[in-house]
Amino acid sequence: MGRCTWSWIVPDGLWEIAKPLIPPSKVRPQGGGTQDTPDETLFAAIIYVLVSGCSWRYLPPCFGISKSTAHRRFLIWSRAGVWGRLYEAVLHRLDDAGLIDVSRVVLDSAHVRAKKGAVIPARAPWTGASRVPRCTSCRTRTDCPWSSASPPRTSTTAKG
Repeated sequence: MGRCTWSWIVPDGLWEIAKPLIPPSKVRPQGGGTQDTPDETLFAAIIYVLVSGCSWRYLPPCFGISKSTAHRRFLIWSRAGVWGRLYEAVLHRLDDAGLIDVSRVVLDSAHVRAKKGAVIPARAPWTGASRVPRCTSCRTRTDCPWSSASPPRTSTTAKG
């Protein structure tokens, strides 16, 4: 893709690494439909969305594909494991070229799979409804029966 149409978004050599990792698109058994979009164009559009951080709906029309096509192919390729294998392939190429220094490595726990699952904390038992209403204005209002500012009710002042 180096001197191709999409070289402004996809770095040189990345398409050559990604091309064998992308699964072939399925042919419709009944035929018809629209002509299949080249994988190279879809790859560039997906990389554009991932790098720019824009929403799929704001995919520029210069790619010539719809947002739903790009997003659908992104999901298909994600389920096929393309992005993880692409990441590993790029790392292997960088390591072969001596461009990775692994003398200091940090492992983030967010990337470690929890095989047995997390321990679910016990929920606090429900204690029932509180007799005191949950309002902050009760402290200053004199007409609220729960207010500390209101006088205590007596049998003569209570309205029945």
